[in-house]
Amino acid sequence: MWIGVAVVFGLLLLAGGIWAAIFLVGNPDTAQTVRDVFIIFMALESMVIGVALVVLVVQLAVLTNLLKHEIKPILEATQETANTVRGTTLFLSENLVEPVMKLNSYVAGLSRLVETLGSLGGLFRR
Repeated sequence: MWIGVAVVFGLLLLAGGIWAAIFLVGNPDTAQTVRDVFIIFMALESMVIGVALVVLVVQLAVLTNLLKHEIKPILEATQETANTVRGTTLFLSENLVEPVMKLNSYVAGLSRLVETLGSLGGLFRR
């Protein structure tokens, strides 16, 4: 449905353009007036586009300033924090986790040894 409406609108626009061209060829005074008005509208449009480009350049400068002076220090601080966490994790791993794991393995081995000796003692009682 929307495609059909768009096609009909496009055909009406094309027909209007053709009719306007034929009308303006037949009336040169009107054609000059329409041309002058069209030139004025084009000049106004050019000024609006120029202002929009200036605003775009200013916004780009503000964004560059934001990235340079606000986001970059935040990223550097985040990287420093990550490095500190990495160092703390390495320290804890070497000085706390490894000894606890070794102790747990020794206790588990001793427990298994006592369990095995206990089961061997049960074999001799029979």
